[in-house]
Amino acid sequence: MAENLKAKTARGLAWGAVNNGAVQVLNLVFGIVLGRLLLPSDYGIIALITVFTAVAGCIQAAGFSQALANIKQPSHGDYNAVFWFNILAGLSMYVLLFLASPLIARFFHQPVLTDVSRLAFLTIPISALGIVPNAKLWIELRTKEQAIISVVSLLTSGICGIWMAWNGWGYWSLAMQQVVFISVGVPLRYLFTRWIPTLPVDFAPVYRMFRFSSKMLLTNILTVISQNVLTFIFGKLLPVTTVGQYSQANKWNTMAYSFISGTIHSVAQPVFTSAGDGIERQQRVFRKMLRFTAFVSFPLMLGLALVAREFILLTVGPKWEACVPLLQILCFGGAFLPLQALYQNFVISRGRSDFYLDLVSLQIFLQIAITLCFVSQGITVMVTAFSVLNILFTLLWHYAFNRTSHLRLLDAMKDTMPFALIAAAIMVATYYATLWTDVLWLLFLLRCIIAAVLYLGVMRLLHAAVLEECLQFLFKKKSV
Repeated sequence: MAENLKAKTARGLAWGAVNNGAVQVLNLVFGIVLGRLLLPSDYGIIALITVFTAVAGCIQAAGFSQALANIKQPSHGDYNAVFWFNILAGLSMYVLLFLASPLIARFFHQPVLTDVSRLAFLTIPISALGIVPNAKLWIELRTKEQAIISVVSLLTSGICGIWMAWNGWGYWSLAMQQVVFISVGVPLRYLFTRWIPTLPVDFAPVYRMFRFSSKMLLTNILTVISQNVLTFIFGKLLPVTTVGQYSQANKWNTMAYSFISGTIHSVAQPVFTSAGDGIERQQRVFRKMLRFTAFVSFPLMLGLALVAREFILLTVGPKWEACVPLLQILCFGGAFLPLQALYQNFVISRGRSDFYLDLVSLQIFLQIAITLCFVSQGITVMVTAFSVLNILFTLLWHYAFNRTSHLRLLDAMKDTMPFALIAAAIMVATYYATLWTDVLWLLFLLRCIIAAVLYLGVMRLLHAAVLEECLQFLFKKKSV
């Protein structure tokens, strides 16, 4: 049983990495092309309505994906009830936002938002169709199929966005890209799951799951607000071009840490649920995933901070140089977000959505308070305070973990901090070792290569167990 779970987890992580790796590579390519074709103000316009789309998406999903994952063997009736609830909620959200679009445009003093938001908000009812089959793929750890869906959807939507941007559609190309991405993914999910909704519908399973899912709903809404609070405040107080610069920096930061978080999320909650109630086994599974997360997260995020200037100038061009210091600051906080995501998945798997809700509520309150306190100091100071809070909040997520499965903070730090310290030291050494050149492309390549070789070399010399296990898994796959 333990070996089956271990093998299933390894396969899930491998395909999760392929999925998120492919997604981020495609996002990188399309992001570079669109960044060169579009203006900061175009990104700023779309960034202003992101929080509305995301909150509406949370409301229509209502936390039922996590609730279904906490059921050992969800029935067709469970899936069917959630599907029809999602459809009704999605349609309702779209009608409300369609009518509210002029008010949103007036709030941000951007008349163009009325029409463009009505297009972007179409993602809400369309995505409602795919929530249940997506949850089914996630619960069954079918990360291979999820990878295929993500790649096909990204390719189609990215090509559409680039074509529109090339032909001068500006911010409309970004809005349409989102709609096409969702529209392509929905039928593919049904193709892979072969799941079909039925009538009549019995909403009794929705009522049974509501106690858990309602806390997840509120938590997910608060999480979305937390992730977009700076953009919202900047949109009201700062020029739309500045909002676009922050949006660009935040996009690259999010892409980087989402690669790790997405890989972990693709298996974490189902694996933790399958691990049973034994505290010793829970801790063993969790600590192994914690070490893997730290092993990947710290070098990736600190490495991005190291090459941020070269990366931005080489890819999207000098017009985005103002976002470089913002990206570097965000990367330090972003390095800890995958660790928090792992803690969150564990807490949810234990059915303690109340802990999740309490902590996310506290986090967003502190984020808004800190942002408002430093708003007069400028965007750089606000982003710095925001990132420091993200780092410190990891300690509170460890506290929530301890309430469900005891693990000393010292043990968690032993599992994570060596990777952070080694990665930081290597990035500093790489920085000084490459000061002799200011040729952008050469500097970027040298820093990437030197940092990667040094980090893997040090891990090999220290006989890091997580690296050994990764290598064993890769070689085993090759020999099969």
